[in-house]
Amino acid sequence: MRFYLTLQATDSNSTITLNYQYPLSAAIYKIIQRADTAFSAFLHNTGYGLGHKNFKLFTFSDIDTPFKVIGDRMHMLSNTARVTICFYMPQAAEHFIRGLFMQQQLEIADKKSKATFVVQQIESLPHYVVSDIETTAIKNVLIQPLSPLVAGRKNEKGYYDYRSPLDADFTDCLLYNWLEKYKTVNDTYENTIQQIKEQTEIKVLLFSQPPKQRLITIKQGTSDETRVRGYTKFRLQLTAPEDMLQLAMDAGLGLYNSQGMGCVGVI
Repeated sequence: MRFYLTLQATDSNSTITLNYQYPLSAAIYKIIQRADTAFSAFLHNTGYGLGHKNFKLFTFSDIDTPFKVIGDRMHMLSNTARVTICFYMPQAAEHFIRGLFMQQQLEIADKKSKATFVVQQIESLPHYVVSDIETTAIKNVLIQPLSPLVAGRKNEKGYYDYRSPLDADFTDCLLYNWLEKYKTVNDTYENTIQQIKEQTEIKVLLFSQPPKQRLITIKQGTSDETRVRGYTKFRLQLTAPEDMLQLAMDAGLGLYNSQGMGCVGVI
């Protein structure tokens, strides 16, 4: 399920870090924790597990607000900001999620700056699976990233070698990760996964300018600091079963979704 949140800053001239993704992710966890400690612990500590892998199946878009960049800070030029937030959860939980966020406070803070926002409005966005019965029907959809889309392969040292949409194996990396997510939420035989793989296609569609690269620092200023490379300003043509498409829309594509990467929207 997908929601469009309108946030109101409690102070004028608010300033946040350019690497706001991790603090915003932490703020989302805090809101969940206030309402349901058990659900928060599951989402934060376990997610949906597959062997040694864990996926926290939610994501969010870039913050949409006018701003001015000074150093590594984002100085807001408006007290209003908007963000799309997505959860891979049963549609029946929509009312619960709406109530969870309405009028709650979100704090985006690091060692240098802090800004507090109140959720003024939460709007439900369309559910992209057309049918609740024929979820295996093959559909086509045109999407674009609403936040940096991160794809990569792990090297022999266990670190990701990131891929650009211009790289030949970019779509292979996306598809592998997408299928791994699918396995976490479906009790599916391997031959079924192979069939879904054969039914699924990802095509990169470029603009006249190359995709925009962004470097994002997660856990900035800590011993666990990690830099990831993602891309925006391109589109993807997806062909897949409906339930696969819904998973992509609600959980995101690529890596680091719960840190605000790979949120996508339909054109």
